Amino acid sequence: MKKQVVVSVDPWETRVALLEQAGTPAPSKGRSRKRGAAGYRVAELYLERRGSRSIVGNIYLGRVDNVLDGLEAAFVDIGLDKNGFLHIDEIVLPGVEIPRRGRGQEGGKRISDLLKPGQEVVVQVVKDPLKTKGARLSMDLTIAGRYMVYTPTGEGIGVSKRLEDKERERLRRAVKGLDLMGGGAIVRTAAHGAKREDFERELPYLFKLHEVLQRRTKEQTAPSLVFQEADLSVRVVRDIFSADFERAIVDDPGQYQRLVSFFTRTAPELVDRVELHEGSKPLFEEYGVEEVVEGLTSRRVDLPSGGYLMIDYGEALTVFDVNSGSFVGRGKQARLEDTITRTNLEAADEVVRQLRLRDIGGIIVIDFIDMAKARNRDAVMKTLRASLDQDRTKTFTAEISKLGLVEMTRQNVTEGVREIISRPCPTCDGDAVVLSEETVAIEFDRKLRELAARAPRSVEAFLIQLHPAVSVEFTGQGGRMLHELEEATGKLFHFEGKENLPLDHFAVVMEGSLEEVRERAVPFQEGEEVLVTIVEPHMYNVDDAVAKIDGYVVSVSGAGKLLGQKHLVRIEEAGRNSARAVLADPDLAAEPAQAGGTDANGDALQSKPRRRGRRGGRRRSAATADAAAADTTTE
Repeated sequence: MKKQVVVSVDPWETRVALLEQAGTPAPSKGRSRKRGAAGYRVAELYLERRGSRSIVGNIYLGRVDNVLDGLEAAFVDIGLDKNGFLHIDEIVLPGVEIPRRGRGQEGGKRISDLLKPGQEVVVQVVKDPLKTKGARLSMDLTIAGRYMVYTPTGEGIGVSKRLEDKERERLRRAVKGLDLMGGGAIVRTAAHGAKREDFERELPYLFKLHEVLQRRTKEQTAPSLVFQEADLSVRVVRDIFSADFERAIVDDPGQYQRLVSFFTRTAPELVDRVELHEGSKPLFEEYGVEEVVEGLTSRRVDLPSGGYLMIDYGEALTVFDVNSGSFVGRGKQARLEDTITRTNLEAADEVVRQLRLRDIGGIIVIDFIDMAKARNRDAVMKTLRASLDQDRTKTFTAEISKLGLVEMTRQNVTEGVREIISRPCPTCDGDAVVLSEETVAIEFDRKLRELAARAPRSVEAFLIQLHPAVSVEFTGQGGRMLHELEEATGKLFHFEGKENLPLDHFAVVMEGSLEEVRERAVPFQEGEEVLVTIVEPHMYNVDDAVAKIDGYVVSVSGAGKLLGQKHLVRIEEAGRNSARAVLADPDLAAEPAQAGGTDANGDALQSKPRRRGRRGGRRRSAATADAAAADTTTE
């Protein structure tokens, strides 16, 4: 099966998609960039964001925090928010035979005899922290290369069971007699077709990494990171790219050079298959990946013949329900059994695809439509297992039960794309999902870059109206995201918050010169007195508080005791996204209940008449902004 890899790099995330041949690809002429999309479908998706990358494969110098004989496990501090979990099966100590699960009482030492609180251990993450659980750890360290995985504490050389028997035997002969410096190794699936000289070229690189690991372990103190796994694009391409792959397409010149350098060192024969995308259309959009990403939050997945799947996520398991939908068979001779069987066959293939796309792990239950004939049930199971053969993640599948259910398990190593791009919905208490503010902000960042690129040179700045929660993603953390956007585009962006604007909508309110946009965007002048509602305490100073007007943040000195009240404030300093103000009546800071506003119930408090000055800026174009918002979405 022919395959392709597409890698898209943005300032805030890296996305990798695996495309597999589906049926007979359409003929193509020359080296058109379109040829990759025809006849291929997205099989797997990987996503990694800045500051939240996977830690699987990372090696830490940890400190044992607690040892529990009842669980045959220890909790190890590796410097993260939650301690890692180290089971007795994953303990490797020189000259010590470790009892395995269920034999701790009879077959040898207890875990409390092997590890003590405060003891320093070198561990590797084998499973990311998920929900309430910390990272899963192992002391059986592995160092991954292109063709081999080096195990410093292992013995002998194993070969991936995913390879055919004939190829496995050939590889065993190829690696026979290799000097592993007292360790062991596993030949990877990606080594299909590799020769002995490929392994001999890679081993010194793996040994060097092990030397660096040993040196850092001696130099550093626990808890600390001593070895970090490669980033997403290199990791995925390293693990899956083989002779079956036609090419890897990358849209970032820097990442392109990294992949070329990696293959030059590990597999020179594959360098020519790495291509830099230079088309005007975004890479993921051209190859149909963007549409697939958007569909990952949907519970419903349609099948070719008119049936569909419904996916329900639970704490303990994930359920796939197969429905015939609009498919009622074909032809006058159509029978119910044939209609059901065809729907189930399509569902078996699509279920596995969704497992890979969404990286669903744990217990999985598939509710196929009941079939009367045993041969039809066998055909469905054959299709299911054939599709699972393409899945690199470990699975176990039981037979169809009398109720038409198939139970299976799939290894859960990292968070899936769905969990990364979404958050639990506060309205429905997590029964469904919506795109997170971070996801929407990243999507807006892409669109604003496109907007700036299309704008005339005379346009120096933009006023953008969006939901305040999304605006915070741009302006928070010192405005890092906003600064990078402006540096990349050479344009200035003002953001105006609007509470009733949908989260995934934005509107271009104004574009023009710096002075024109600033005049419209900044709602206050220094010295103005404005009536505001004190809504929340200040993040850094308990004596101060924060007011918000259309998403514009006003920090009010001395208002820490006035939460929920309305008061006049004097603007001391006004910026693009926030202002600094003081109470117009300074006595309110000491006596918050005496004068100048309303209480939390809206009852008027005694107050002297005061001037309220506003230029009107943000509210002047409300009707225009509302009309523009209707036409501007993330779609």
